[in-house]
Amino acid sequence: MSIEVNKLSKKYGNQWAVSDVSFNIPTGQVVGFLGPNGAGKSTTMKMLTCFISPTSGSAKVSGLSVGKDDLAIRREIGYLPEHNPLYFDMYVKEYLGFVANLCGITKNVSKRVNTLIARTGLEREQTKKIGTLSKGYKQRVGMAQALMNDPKVLVLDEPTSGLDPNQITEIRNLIREIGEERTVLLSTHIMQEVEAMCSRVIILNQGKLVADDSIERLQQKNVQGKTLVVKFKNSVKRSSLESLKGVSTVESLPENRFRLTTNADDIQEQLFSFAVESKNVLLEQKEEEQSLEHVFRALTN
Repeated sequence: MSIEVNKLSKKYGNQWAVSDVSFNIPTGQVVGFLGPNGAGKSTTMKMLTCFISPTSGSAKVSGLSVGKDDLAIRREIGYLPEHNPLYFDMYVKEYLGFVANLCGITKNVSKRVNTLIARTGLEREQTKKIGTLSKGYKQRVGMAQALMNDPKVLVLDEPTSGLDPNQITEIRNLIREIGEERTVLLSTHIMQEVEAMCSRVIILNQGKLVADDSIERLQQKNVQGKTLVVKFKNSVKRSSLESLKGVSTVESLPENRFRLTTNADDIQEQLFSFAVESKNVLLEQKEEEQSLEHVFRALTN
């Protein structure tokens, strides 16, 4: 396994930021690491990258133990944190050469730097100062820095933040390519990014692991029953739909439309009867596939 986490915990004062989290990730997987703000994602990633020490539990990266083999782990791992730390007064190519020296690369440094500049789409920006770049290009510099030591494990915290749609597609392709031969742990709040890049999802909530499965199986588990989108001709009170038997949630949408979550087998008959009794017209009724966003909301609300 590239990453092995066993009952990993971190406590700040009286607050458990991460509590008894366990998971394993083999080589060749791109795994989405999800959770609401404050769920413990960044804390877990900082422990895996040896920036902070765990309070209890254990973790291994490429067979090396966090807390015992920290320096060796840093040689095996590439890390792009959410707040990308860069030297703004340095030029792009100059900075990447500096990073190569920090990584102990002594042979073919120029070739390695040029290869990463090409892979991350920085050819036109390589002679510019980092401080003059857009946020998207700064992210690319951070990605190049994370790949400099040819890591076996790549940890990315919001890697597409600030990128335009074309740049996002390019970085997606790069991450997918990297994930064919390495382990990638990817944290993001953008569910479309996870669906586009990841084969598996790990979800934390309030410091605890609440899901670890493939995207397809998570969607099939149907955590809250089926979801229907309905539309009425005239306005309807949300509370009236919430009172229907078996309806667990009702979300108001524009133009007299609602999204209902229910486990009632006769929900269609109930909706027709409701429309007749309230002298309304049911214009639309369709079952909606459970998206990753729906699963995420159900597991973290």
